[in-house]
Amino acid sequence: MSPTKLSTVVLDAHDARELAGFYLRLLGYVVRAEEPHWVLIGPPPGSAGTSLAFETEPAYVPPVWPDRNPGDQQMMLHLDIEVDDLAAEAERAVAEGARLAEYQPQNDVRVLLDPSGHPFCLWTRASR
Repeated sequence: MSPTKLSTVVLDAHDARELAGFYLRLLGYVVRAEEPHWVLIGPPPGSAGTSLAFETEPAYVPPVWPDRNPGDQQMMLHLDIEVDDLAAEAERAVAEGARLAEYQPQNDVRVLLDPSGHPFCLWTRASR
């Protein structure tokens, strides 16, 4: 039996290209493949990192984080992104199109929402 390997995390969105563009700018990734309603991005050649794909889903409903009411669309996953300067990178993420989540459960981690509403966390090595 050959070993299996997780290759990509796929996020749904109303507009796959728009969300891919946000993460391209945020992470410094490059486009690896694209189709009309799907985009695969990853680290530049020779760099390590996890690939992300984005798929257009016309019926996409953004998650509510933290979930407050029964029936809210729950967060299914979130991305943890390691940074060197938490404040500067949070500010840059907001400038690129993210928004700071109202609820911040930790002082040394910043929870943000990408343009499609997916939560992601910025953190520094000192905070883990």
